[in-house]
Amino acid sequence: MKFSANSVWENKDHYDVVVIGAGHAGCEAALACARLGYQTVIFTVSVDSIALMPCNPNIGGSSKGHLVRELDALGGEMGKVIDQTFIQSKMLNKSKGPAVHSLRAQADKARYSRTMRMVLENQKRLEIKQQEVVEILTHETVDEQGNKKHKVKGVQTYSGAVYKCKAVILCTGTYLKARCIYGDVSMNTGPNGLQAANYLTESLKNLGIKMYRFKTGTPARIDRNSVDFSKMEEQFGDERVVPFSFTTNPEDVQIDQASCWLTYTNEKTHEIIRNNLDRSPLFSGMIEGTGPRYCPSIEDKVVKFADKNRHQVFIEPEGLETNEMYIGGMSSSLPEDVQYEMYRSVPGLENVKIVRNAYAIEYDCIDARQLKPTLEFRNIDGLFSGGQFNGSSGYEEAAAQGLIAGINASRKLDGKDGIIIDRSEGYIGVLIDDLVTKESNEPYRMMTSRAEYRLLLRQDNADQRLTPIGYKAGLIDEKRYQKLLTKIKCIKSEIERLSHVHVGTSKEVQEFLERNGSTPLTSGISLKELVRRPEISYHMIEQFDKDRPELPADLKEEIEEQIDISIKYEGYINRQMRQVEQFKKLENKKIPEDMDYDAVKSLRIEAVQKLKEYRPISIGQASRISGVSPADISVLLVYLGGR
Repeated sequence: MKFSANSVWENKDHYDVVVIGAGHAGCEAALACARLGYQTVIFTVSVDSIALMPCNPNIGGSSKGHLVRELDALGGEMGKVIDQTFIQSKMLNKSKGPAVHSLRAQADKARYSRTMRMVLENQKRLEIKQQEVVEILTHETVDEQGNKKHKVKGVQTYSGAVYKCKAVILCTGTYLKARCIYGDVSMNTGPNGLQAANYLTESLKNLGIKMYRFKTGTPARIDRNSVDFSKMEEQFGDERVVPFSFTTNPEDVQIDQASCWLTYTNEKTHEIIRNNLDRSPLFSGMIEGTGPRYCPSIEDKVVKFADKNRHQVFIEPEGLETNEMYIGGMSSSLPEDVQYEMYRSVPGLENVKIVRNAYAIEYDCIDARQLKPTLEFRNIDGLFSGGQFNGSSGYEEAAAQGLIAGINASRKLDGKDGIIIDRSEGYIGVLIDDLVTKESNEPYRMMTSRAEYRLLLRQDNADQRLTPIGYKAGLIDEKRYQKLLTKIKCIKSEIERLSHVHVGTSKEVQEFLERNGSTPLTSGISLKELVRRPEISYHMIEQFDKDRPELPADLKEEIEEQIDISIKYEGYINRQMRQVEQFKKLENKKIPEDMDYDAVKSLRIEAVQKLKEYRPISIGQASRISGVSPADISVLLVYLGGR
């Protein structure tokens, strides 16, 4: 859809950075830029939709919890806000190893949005504007190699206003040419019936940006008063809540928690769905976009997992000041009458009243392989991109990208190299590397299985891995950084000390071991070796550790946890660190930006085409590009070695 303004005028206010979209990516991007000293304006189609949760009412979850803690470690805001607004919290996968432990919190959706909005409103150098951006304004430049490139100079809004700036960050989420669909009903709106952004796509295409059409969906919202909870299993939060943010006092999150509820679909539910597949826009061809494989609709589940006679359904509160509840696990785009029949076949929902119908949403997004690892477009100087617009799914993935885009837009204006988190440093690194390197024909979702070095990339040590980077970027203050250094020093010195403190086969020790189901000693042993046993912890052996130093009170819990994990998994951690050393060798072999791949003899034609298209920054990134073989990498290494 082409846009033509009746009149164009220039806004005289000064801005360094324009952020388009105020969802989870836009909020983090705008806050980062403003906090790093740049005058920033964030545009949204509705101020009431800032940090909106249009789908699930929670933050975190398997692998996503890692992203939130990493984001917090870098100086982001999401972890702080969910700590203030959650109504239930759980550490998932506690029966498994620490690498896959992940926090998940039910949010009070309205409070989360209001709280984040207040953070933005009170941030110095940040302005909020309710206006639709319809065009990215650029001028043509020539780089050092003589290639023509676009350079950002501002944006134009629907009203005809021009805002000049030095950098633009696209965080449009699911709003570009959005279309909400259920049954044969199709509405050109964004999520929750909000206004779609119908004009920016044309401007992006004119800049040579390749677009995709993706789809996601959401279940119905129902009236709590119409639910029979006696037919469901009550789901409680953790007795001891762990906060998302490393800056939150753990005592501040020990609250009375709301319950969620578990029920199941059944054969009757599945029969209703199968009988109405011809009316589903997913199967009729009415929906053009590709949906997320790992978050399928209930129609998809019934078709693809035909052998299953039931699926889990979670009934989750949307907040403390509303009776709306979310039907987790039953997103759908079936017609309204079928939705009623389908939901009412589920135990506990026999008389359910629907407040908001389930729907699928289609939207425009980009092929993220057009981006550098800094999230700047390769061929458009000063244009950055973050969030679902990059072809990802989820609030957490969006926020992580928004923060990195904001940091790197600021660093570009400061004349500094961008910050790139690699795959061995964080889930954020895995997420961005996958997006900009690998072809994806569906919304990308973060999973622990995508992280090769997940034993090192645990949610519990995100601060040790990434807070130094946040400090370097300027988002972590000196006090927080020094506190981290104290924590790291205590962990290392205590582990070293424990290896030199020994206990013998005294009656006290043997009785302690017997009480805790541990094998008795036949000779003396170091306290470190004792802690290595699965059933024994650092905290438990305090009675034998007479010279134990007093740990900082505000860090004691965290230090004890890190000592236990570091000792118990030492062998595995050391092995993975050796793997990282090999990985780093390839990542540190940089490829010149002006590399002439046509001059590299013995490279296959497909490899030359792909390498010229993606312009990888290192041998490591080149090795992950589809179509570039190990043999091509060997040729590149030989060529670079001879330069």
